[in-house]
Amino acid sequence: MEARLKSPATPDVYTAIQHLTKAIHAGGVDPLVLELVHLRASQINGCGPCVFGGIASAKKHGETDERLHNVVAWRETPFFTEEERAALALTEAATRIQDGAPGVTDEIWGAAAAHFDDKQLSAIILNIAITNFFNRINHATREQAGKTW
Repeated sequence: MEARLKSPATPDVYTAIQHLTKAIHAGGVDPLVLELVHLRASQINGCGPCVFGGIASAKKHGETDERLHNVVAWRETPFFTEEERAALALTEAATRIQDGAPGVTDEIWGAAAAHFDDKQLSAIILNIAITNFFNRINHATREQAGKTW
C-alpha cells in the first residue's frame, strides 16, 4: 500500500501544529506521560505511522522498551505509576467515543484530576486530540510507518 499524498498539509497547517505542540509542552506535563498518551491513542486507532514515530520519540525521552511494549496492556502490568495510569485511562476514554461508548466519565476525570492540575489536564486533552487528528489524517492518506518527526 502506498501513501496517497506526499504532504497532506500546507505551511499554514504546519505552523498551527507547531503552536499546538508548543502549548501542549508548556502545560507542565512530564514529556514521558505525553509520549505514553500519544502512543496509547495511536494504538487504539491502529495508526502505524504514529505508533512508529511515537515509540522513537519516547525512546529519545528515555522511555524503556519494557514499558513501551506494555502500553497496550497497561492495566495488567506493574510498570506504570498511578499518574500514568490516570492519563492512560483518560486517553482511552477520550479516544473511544464511538458507538455509544461512555467517553470520559466523572470517575475517569476525577482520577486524572487527582494527579494533574487544570493546566496539565488541558495539555493532556489537547495531546489526545492532536494525536487523534494525526491518526485520522494518516488513515485517510494511507501514510506508511517508518518516518519519525
